[in-house]
Amino acid sequence: METALYLPIKTFLEKAGYAVKGEIGGCDLLGLSDGEPPLVVICELKLSFNLELVLQAVDRAAASDEVWLAARISAKGKGRERDRRFRDLCRRLGFGMLGVSDLGTVDVLVSPCSPMPRKNPRRRSRLLSEHKRRQGDPTAGGGSRMPVMTAYRQRALACAAVLAAGPQRPKDLKTPAADAAKILQDNVYGWFERIDRGVYALTQTGRQALERWPQPSLAITAGI
Repeated sequence: METALYLPIKTFLEKAGYAVKGEIGGCDLLGLSDGEPPLVVICELKLSFNLELVLQAVDRAAASDEVWLAARISAKGKGRERDRRFRDLCRRLGFGMLGVSDLGTVDVLVSPCSPMPRKNPRRRSRLLSEHKRRQGDPTAGGGSRMPVMTAYRQRALACAAVLAAGPQRPKDLKTPAADAAKILQDNVYGWFERIDRGVYALTQTGRQALERWPQPSLAITAGI
């Protein structure tokens, strides 16, 4: 699975000075540099270099400063990483290529050097916001079958953890989530129910969510 490539690439980018998190806004990896505004680096993962990987990179380019394609290097030496035409295509598009060996070592096959396409400020802003609000790095990049632990889901779980002890009012949940009132009212995941005016309780679905994602003591205060 692509998730097997996540840690080697994450380590590589972190050594280059980026704060890296997985599955941000559909991107397998999103790295931010220090400083304001930060440099935004996106990396997409596949088990082998192919056209779909290039198309994903094209889609991500407008929201980033730098895009990397990463895949496992073919053991038989017959992968696309050996194809000069594929490497030249990446160079023309301005994309970098990273090869991951069976031992987990990462090699730069092509450096991103060409001018990137026109930026999409709104999409870029959403990616930056999600990266900064998400607590830790709970989801490995490259997966597609498991729910992504977004910053919103983290805050909803923090509310659920408080409600597990008994019904509460939204104002009592502002410490774990500043936007607790909106989270409870919207009830995106079906975890909450209003049992009285301004009083909410946890549903059975919410209790099951806490069993799936046990919560430590959190103090999540970022807005939605």
